[in-house]
Order: sequence, then structure tokens, then C-alpha cells
Amino acid sequence: MKFSDEDQLRSRPSVEGLTVRAMRPSDVEAVTTLLNMPGFRFGTLRLPHQTVEETRKRLEMAQPGSISLVAVIGDMIVGDAGMTRLQGRRSHAASLGMGVHDAYAGRGIGSALLGELVDMADNWLDLKRLELTVYTDNAAAIGLYQKFGFEKEGQLKAFGFRAGQYVDAYTMARLKI
Repeated sequence: MKFSDEDQLRSRPSVEGLTVRAMRPSDVEAVTTLLNMPGFRFGTLRLPHQTVEETRKRLEMAQPGSISLVAVIGDMIVGDAGMTRLQGRRSHAASLGMGVHDAYAGRGIGSALLGELVDMADNWLDLKRLELTVYTDNAAAIGLYQKFGFEKEGQLKAFGFRAGQYVDAYTMARLKI
């Protein structure tokens, strides 16, 4: 599937008062609060009770070429997204991850974050392939990814252990033609 700049702009809604920017060291406490929210965490591989120190280490030890973004309304962080460019013979690809504040889900914040990552991948980094994994029961996230051209490539059985049971995930990718 081929995407034009016009398609990307249509897919990036404007949420009143929303700013998407690079994560700052001063955001660590607010991002930790976000990561520990039950709904946010439910869609990830994170364990409950992540500490500020663990979040700080993640930011400080980011791989070269990785991007960490936050979505902010007023002075509140309402979303987190990241993209890590792969290396060597996979340097044309990047892996994505993201999540939205429990109380702000369904308001276009995920679209704004994903739109920013896709724009950076296509127009600044010349990435051909974006990839991610998503739990098979996360219909909202799957719909968002499909809206941006991601397609299911496979199903990973017993991908993660969550809330006392093993859950499957889809591997999805978006190829820039």
C-alpha cells in the first residue's frame, strides 16, 4: 500500500491543546505514572509497579537512533510512543511501541502519536518497514494500526503472560513503497 503526504495529514487528527514532542528527562515521573496505569499496561509486556528509576534507565539507555515521544495536553502527559531503528541489514526497518493514558483513550491521541512516528519514518528517516506486535484482543489498537496501513503478518501463540493467562499477539508491519 502506498501513502502520500496528503493521506498522512488526513490520518493525523488535531486534538485541541495536544502537543507531541520528544520525551525529556524531566518527564520521567509523569511517564512512569502513565506506564503503571492498568489500561495502558494491559496492552504491553510491562509488569505492574514500574519504578521511576526503571523509566529513567530506559530513557538513558536508549539505542542510538531511537525516538521517544510524549503527547501532552496542558502540563499532563497523556501518551507515550517510541520507535527504534534496527541495525545492519535491517537498518531499513524500525520497531514501534505506544500507549495512551487510560482516561484519554479513544480521543485521537494514539492517532497523533502514530502519525508523528510515521511522518518521521517516511519523511525524515527513509524507513521502508515499520513493525510492531499487538495483543490479538486489542481491537482498538489493531484498528488504529490498520488505519495507518499496518497489515497483520502473523500470529504469535502464547506471546505474553498477562493477568494469569497466556495471550496471543499479531505481528504487524507497514511497508513504504
